[in-house]
Amino acid sequence: MPNKKIIVTGGAGFIGSHTVVELHNSGYTPIIIDNFSNSSESVIEGIEKIIQTPVKYFKLDCNNKEQLEKLFSEEEDIIGVIHFAAYKAVGESVQQPLKYYSNNVGSTVALLEVMQKYKVSNFVFSSSCTVYGEPDNLPVTEQSPIKPAQSPYGNTKQICEDVLKDFIKSGVSAKVISLRYFNPIGAHPTALIGELPLGVPNNLIPFVTQTAAGWREKITVFGNDYDTTDGTCVRDYIHVVDLAKAHVKALDLLSTANENYYDVFNLGTGNGNTVLEVIKTFEEVNNLKLNYFIGPRREGDVEKVYASTEKANQKLKWKTELSLAQGLKDAWNWQQKLKK
Repeated sequence: MPNKKIIVTGGAGFIGSHTVVELHNSGYTPIIIDNFSNSSESVIEGIEKIIQTPVKYFKLDCNNKEQLEKLFSEEEDIIGVIHFAAYKAVGESVQQPLKYYSNNVGSTVALLEVMQKYKVSNFVFSSSCTVYGEPDNLPVTEQSPIKPAQSPYGNTKQICEDVLKDFIKSGVSAKVISLRYFNPIGAHPTALIGELPLGVPNNLIPFVTQTAAGWREKITVFGNDYDTTDGTCVRDYIHVVDLAKAHVKALDLLSTANENYYDVFNLGTGNGNTVLEVIKTFEEVNNLKLNYFIGPRREGDVEKVYASTEKANQKLKWKTELSLAQGLKDAWNWQQKLKK
């Protein structure tokens, strides 16, 4: 059997690290590229403890084509790339749009150029449900209209999807899947890897776990006057291990697809939960009380969004197995192992 090498950009990040584990579990050989600008080299250690074998990784920037070319020329038998590496803070993207366009769009273009040169055809792209903006109808399907993005971050995902579609339309020998994530939560059940935000977290769950751990004084719930059951925003929270497994399924599908293939899939649970439901579930499953208060709405936040998972269930042969409660329990177990 050939050595099925997969380049995983941002492979030391939250979703990337869990995907590296699932790739290994499914017989692929993951090779990590990460510049560690928003992750830590300690994550590699956690991955290796889980999979019980060394993992190859390179500290390099996906915008650096020379470094990418060197890697692709030296590593034989690369059969695909999963591209996670991107800046992802919605608020920061509003403040520093050029940083986001340069990094997120630039790295995608650089990777495609190098893949084309070295005849690597399979590409899985980390997209986001932010491409749907404020949806007209719920649940969101892959046919739901792409709305103007609510932030430069969301817009970089839309632009990258357009780049990928145009790339395939040009008749290149390539196969691409864009995976539109809803809200990843949780950690590996071993608590050896998990979400590791540097500085102030941008996602709800690390804020919740850091507040529970006493690292932060309180959680701000941004707005309670939305048109939802309790007035707080609704999101589709998916366990990161379920999400990681979908990337393996995407590679499996690409391996049987014809050239010039492009498709998109929603990755969520198909259920929406409000921010307050998440906070209360966290308190229940971990037997804790959280200090939270209601603040004003936050610019760029969508009122409610959750996925239709029918297409992913049928075509990717994938579905979620882990609950919100399990995700919140795993996230707390991981938090308790972290040192401030």
